Amino acid sequence: MMTQPSPSLPTEQLINELQTFGARLVDPGAGAESRRGGAGPSDHKALTLDGMTVMVPVHTAPAHASPYLVEAPDSTGRSRVRRGDAVLGDVQFPRRPRFYDLATADGIPYSKLAVLHGRDVLATTVLQSCVRYVSRTKTCQFCAIGQSLAAGRTTERKTPAQLAEVAKAAVELDGVRHMVMTTGTPPGKDRGAAILAESAAAIKAAVDLPIQGQCEPPDEDAWFARMRDAGIDTLGMHLEAVTPEVRARIMPGKAQVPLSRYMAAFEAAVGAFGRGQVSTYILAGLGDTADAILAMSRDLVALGVYPFVVPFVPISGTPLEHHPAPSPEFMHSVLEPLAEMLVAAGLRADQAKAGCSKCGACSALSAYERRLVA
Repeated sequence: MMTQPSPSLPTEQLINELQTFGARLVDPGAGAESRRGGAGPSDHKALTLDGMTVMVPVHTAPAHASPYLVEAPDSTGRSRVRRGDAVLGDVQFPRRPRFYDLATADGIPYSKLAVLHGRDVLATTVLQSCVRYVSRTKTCQFCAIGQSLAAGRTTERKTPAQLAEVAKAAVELDGVRHMVMTTGTPPGKDRGAAILAESAAAIKAAVDLPIQGQCEPPDEDAWFARMRDAGIDTLGMHLEAVTPEVRARIMPGKAQVPLSRYMAAFEAAVGAFGRGQVSTYILAGLGDTADAILAMSRDLVALGVYPFVVPFVPISGTPLEHHPAPSPEFMHSVLEPLAEMLVAAGLRADQAKAGCSKCGACSALSAYERRLVA
């Protein structure tokens, strides 16, 4: 069954195609469970392609009409990606993690507390509610943080002790290498930094696992050192959109924290965590032009911040469920020059200690970097 990606479609561009069009699965139950709902880009399935694990939309409306088909895996767990009669490459599904079979002493399944993301990343939303989510006049239009909670697939508040227990099991049973802790924004000026810090301290007391924390910029820069000292190794503060008009339209509540505060917070955070250990998530396809994304990325890279640009994926049940994903050509026009920028600045994804940029599964960006340094 083994084949190689078509020479006419390099790996990074095949990833672009799969992540913008999505894919149809002959066997939707193969491998680890897919991600549905949740705080960030979701409705995905993890696939390993050319040695890289990528998250591919499979539950979205565009995915149901995708020209790409992933065959049922054979007895070794390997499958193939097809477009019509053309076989474009081999893929493999990461296996279902063993820690999913366990539960806490009070009966909460570990899979409701944290999930496997990609191949070896543990991900959790510490607080599965958000002050921005209570009203459509405030909520981020792409966010589905309440969906998995309403469906009973998670709990609203994960305690530090619960997260420490799950993290230890995920490392010991499944070889998890780093962890992402995000959170809905709670009331208060710290914007989630406090609950991330207490969770990280408990996890680090139980297991040696690099951790990324993700929150909005807290009002006080002192929180960056507090989070670092508590055990958070890298920090994500996510812009999502880069121009004021798109931010106001797509995330009216979050846009109340101005870009100027984000930039000041990025600079302060790099001082605490170091160059390349602070990142931001940018969703391409929400209305920002390629030039606008690249201009913001230049400013971020100059500060030592890694701009992790991913294609927007419309999630069912959100106000943007019918919004089109960006084209592969648009993503290529952003990711190719961005990768060149990052490699030149020494901010490569594989140098991050933990988090989205290190994982890289939601974007082809690290594949573009890999091609440049090969």
